Amino acid sequence: MMQGTGPLPWPRRRSERGPDLIIFRSRRDSMENPRTGEVFERLVLEAPPWVNVVALTPEGLMVFVRQYRFGIGAITTEIPGGVIGREESVRDAAERELREETGYTASHWEDLGCVEANPAFQNNVCHHWLARGAVKTHPLELDDGEDIAVTTLTPAEVRSLVASGAIRHSLVICALARVLDLRGADPPAGARP
Repeated sequence: MMQGTGPLPWPRRRSERGPDLIIFRSRRDSMENPRTGEVFERLVLEAPPWVNVVALTPEGLMVFVRQYRFGIGAITTEIPGGVIGREESVRDAAERELREETGYTASHWEDLGCVEANPAFQNNVCHHWLARGAVKTHPLELDDGEDIAVTTLTPAEVRSLVASGAIRHSLVICALARVLDLRGADPPAGARP
């Protein structure tokens, strides 16, 4: 349990809309430091919530996607995921993203909770889901701006790729850590990690 006094929330004195950046909308807030009374300009990127899916096949393999990421200018290995639509439930978005990006659907779904994507300047969260019994049932349904290859990996291969830095997307690693001991043995079959 955390004890002691900590920082106080900073009152927002003014907020100003910035440009729409396709996947983010920017906002500049004038925030007052409650300790000093000084006002600072802070950038906030507003974004819809995201979802990531750790999908396990009946054989115990994990479903991954490989795609080019513009921010780092490289191809990454990740779990399926994406933006949650405005009128869409988190679970529906998880099921849709898994089906669209991989062609897999799953029989059992478990909510693994959510994390803040980057609270220093983003306002959204990323929800993690575990999909058990994932099987290939559909063709890929990629957006025009997507080019994805699907692969399956053993838990040992996943741990090795994380340890070597070949998988280093923080939100992917966070979701995987809720399912696998990334440094140790696999959980027993059917056991809750």
